[in-house]
Amino acid sequence: MPLSLHEISIGVMLPKLRMLATLLDKAAAHAEAGGIDPATLVETRLAPDMYPLSGQIQRVSDAAKFGAARLAGLTPPPFEDNETTLAQLKDRLAKTIAYLESVGPDQVDGREEATITIPMRDRKVDFTGSSYALSMVLPNFYFHVVTAYDILRHKGVEVGKRDYLALAG
Repeated sequence: MPLSLHEISIGVMLPKLRMLATLLDKAAAHAEAGGIDPATLVETRLAPDMYPLSGQIQRVSDAAKFGAARLAGLTPPPFEDNETTLAQLKDRLAKTIAYLESVGPDQVDGREEATITIPMRDRKVDFTGSSYALSMVLPNFYFHVVTAYDILRHKGVEVGKRDYLALAG
């Protein structure tokens, strides 16, 4: 049986969103144990021109909710980009997870060839549903997931590959 569009998009993003929520718990515990202001984790960036952890989580959320909405032909819920604490970032992930869980296979599957037009800064780009999921949504989503992970690792939060793959336990 071939994989469905829902499986290769929403089905792939949901576990990583849950994993990031777990990493934020580890970050909070790390900050508390080390007497570190959690705001320093939220504000950390890997390079001056990159988003800090808060921006990485916001972009992960946006990639997931916009991706799911566009694949289903829906309007995504608006989220303000105003999170400044680990708890607020975890809440953002929870809202994103709840939204993705509300988008069922019946809303996405069968839209593999649907035209999805994405506004860019200077033009609009057309994708099929499949090409949008595989060449836009997932690469963007994973870029920000990995960058968030890397920020936490860089700041000394004890996370490793097993955490990223959600195999820790």
